Amino acid sequence: MPRIVIIGSGFAGIWSALAAKRLAKLTQRENELEILLIAPKPSLVIRPRLYEANVSQMTHSVETLFKEAGIQFVEGFVHTISAENNTVLVHSPSGTESTICYDRMILAAGSSVVRPKSIPGIHEHAFDIDSLDSAVKLESHLQNLGSLPASPARDTIVVCGAGFTGIELATELPKRLPNSNTRILVVEGANELGPELGPGPRPIITQALNELGIQVKLGSLVSAIDGNGVTLASGERIETKTAIWTAGVRASPLTQQIPAPKDGLARLLVDRHLRVPSFKNIFATGDTAQAAADDKGHFALMSCQHALSLGRVSGHNAAAELLGEALVQYDQPAYNCCLDLGAWGTVISGGWDREEVKLTGDLAKRVKCSINQKLIYPPGDVEEAITMANPIGPDSDELFEQLFKAVA
Repeated sequence: MPRIVIIGSGFAGIWSALAAKRLAKLTQRENELEILLIAPKPSLVIRPRLYEANVSQMTHSVETLFKEAGIQFVEGFVHTISAENNTVLVHSPSGTESTICYDRMILAAGSSVVRPKSIPGIHEHAFDIDSLDSAVKLESHLQNLGSLPASPARDTIVVCGAGFTGIELATELPKRLPNSNTRILVVEGANELGPELGPGPRPIITQALNELGIQVKLGSLVSAIDGNGVTLASGERIETKTAIWTAGVRASPLTQQIPAPKDGLARLLVDRHLRVPSFKNIFATGDTAQAAADDKGHFALMSCQHALSLGRVSGHNAAAELLGEALVQYDQPAYNCCLDLGAWGTVISGGWDREEVKLTGDLAKRVKCSINQKLIYPPGDVEEAITMANPIGPDSDELFEQLFKAVA
């Protein structure tokens, strides 16, 4: 029986599996296609929410959903991909190894934060919120700060990076900290706040940071981190026991095992069907794919917004090839950015140029909560999940319009 192997249980991986199952069911050929997903656990880490409190709860089990849908789950880590032999080597939690063959493989292994080797102490002393474990570690540290003797280092938190993750984390921190007098400082190497977030929302972000009492230091590169402080390239030292690194991500190292062109973020270059052109049996999706979102030179970002759609398209196309059905082209020309600003509210901007601000404040906050707390979670009902796995659905503009109306 033809087999699709999916690596990763993030947003793209889960929706790849559901989309493949959807097509098999629609064509009444469920018994002619095996869908197998490999991941450490049968659960989705709600990564977009790891800046919030109570992070240990930011997982969503898909074990029952997969069983009811007829999707096989293999617990383990993919150690080796042999693109030439159509196999993957899997290490189980118990330490055993197994080789799994595939007819089509979908790489949905995600991305991870980049910790530059050029910064001494970054691996030993910097926190991050890139994974569930690291976010839990940070939360435990924040909760324990109050038990330490008062000092500038205890009462200062340095967020390294003023991008999307850094801003969301920094603006959420005031209500997470035991000491209301804690100084929160955002350090950014660029000369602009939120350089990739565009000019439109920047004045609103600046206003929110000011009103929340969060300090910003622009044009300041971090040169070293230790247990009691951060040193900048200028030579300035900031005393802190809490340095949090949020600057930059890179695709899973598994992309390096596929001998095909990649971009500067280690993402595999894929065609409009999300196939790796030099390997007809391999698809890349989510954060592992550099995928054109339209015909105007825009590419999908490493974001949940794009991963959900990328997953549906890659799963459908992998199944379509094996079942002799029509493939669909990945197309996501509309883009909206929804940035949480903690107790201040939220700012929603539209367009790839990030110049249009669509909504701010409390209404925008309700839209963000609707996304974070409901929209991005897979439904528990298998029939609903299969229906939602349609690779052709509302674009980002249509979806946000629906959300605006729902929360207004």
